[in-house]
Amino acid sequence: MKIRKLFTILLLALFTMGPEVAEVKSLDNVIAGEHRSEQNKSRDAYRNPKETLEFFGIQSDMTVVEVWPSGGWYTEILAPYLNKDGQYISASFDFNSDSAFVQRVAKIFLGKLEKRPDLYGNVKHGVLMLPDQIDVAEPGSVDMVLTFRNIHNWMARGQERIAINAFYDILKPGGILGVVEHRGNELVPQDPASKSGYVNETYMIEIAKEAGFVLDRSSEVNANPLDTKNHTEGVWTLSPTYRDQNDEQKEALSKIGESDRFTLRFKKPE
Repeated sequence: MKIRKLFTILLLALFTMGPEVAEVKSLDNVIAGEHRSEQNKSRDAYRNPKETLEFFGIQSDMTVVEVWPSGGWYTEILAPYLNKDGQYISASFDFNSDSAFVQRVAKIFLGKLEKRPDLYGNVKHGVLMLPDQIDVAEPGSVDMVLTFRNIHNWMARGQERIAINAFYDILKPGGILGVVEHRGNELVPQDPASKSGYVNETYMIEIAKEAGFVLDRSSEVNANPLDTKNHTEGVWTLSPTYRDQNDEQKEALSKIGESDRFTLRFKKPE
């Protein structure tokens, strides 16, 4: 009787654990997770992580590179989602750099990961410090490369083509490049340095095609028609930065929300 009772208890425990184990792989479960701060969750309404990642076609068993994760807003979604069956790789700064700025960023980013080895224990780190430090992954080894609002940073240094070519090299044939970027006004010629932070969608498509990519799909999931794109401090005028804005201006700008963004899915030909 005791053995039968113990066996019954074990079976009940297994059935109870089943859904919880399955939920670990769910984007919904990860996005709602307690490991994410309320401040980060508050931006979900503008960054639409579930819809964006599903549009790109992410799967939990993929090898995925996130480019320049900064403080790790998307990392805390991507890395736990890929932790068990997939592989998350950060294409970040050289954490061994003597730069005080790089060391500060590294401390924030790595500190986040070290606090939760259960979520981030499988993370790998690559280096993307353009133009010449590119050691992210082996050529043809990655299923997906994701970059969120980084293109304008590389344009400021004339390095956007170097970055896109590097992503093409590390992707497998049929691999996906997912791009989210502040969308510029197509009636305004593209500033090569993107001083405003805005990038014309046609320009992004052009440089991706130059590298060999094919535009697979586009989405309006991160669009914001309230963004006039003529702000004094460019995209940094808007939330969450509010650069050089007083309280009254911030209140007015808060009704706009964050910038209008294009969301593009490119494919490396098979």
